[in-house]
Amino acid sequence: MAYPTEAVWGLGCDPDDAAAVARVIALKGRDPGKGLILVAAELAMLAPYLRGLHPRWIARMAATWPGPVTWLIPDNGRALPLVTGGQGTLAVRVTAHPVAAALSRAFGGAIVSTSANPQGLPPATRLREVKAYFGAGVDHYTSGRVGLRRRPSEIRDLRTGAVLRPG
Repeated sequence: MAYPTEAVWGLGCDPDDAAAVARVIALKGRDPGKGLILVAAELAMLAPYLRGLHPRWIARMAATWPGPVTWLIPDNGRALPLVTGGQGTLAVRVTAHPVAAALSRAFGGAIVSTSANPQGLPPATRLREVKAYFGAGVDHYTSGRVGLRRRPSEIRDLRTGAVLRPG
């Protein structure tokens, strides 16, 4: 599916469906070793992926959510290797975007979220751009608009606090 997020259109799917995750990666022409982000409507939806984290770390993340901060956390083995990119870490965010949050709520958990663009091309900021990139390759396109952010979400390393991608 394709849906708007805080700054760009995203591609997403069920993070537990290996075939769907592989399809998203293939649509983008993305290196499978890069991993993907999981977004959720609320912190509780990320609970299976947060098991084993110190409560202080969870509080650090929760203080930035909902919002455009993605945290790179230690993978506890719950996520598929296609989602983590086999890196031993997992990227997670609680979204503030109403459409992305509604999709997560309708699904009942976190969903994959990656920018809607083939590798090397600019991320789509309009529905028509997403359709031009992927056409019938995407099963469902939502309606809606991207948020007011000009940049993709900031990515921070939970263990070190380092900003890996400014937002």
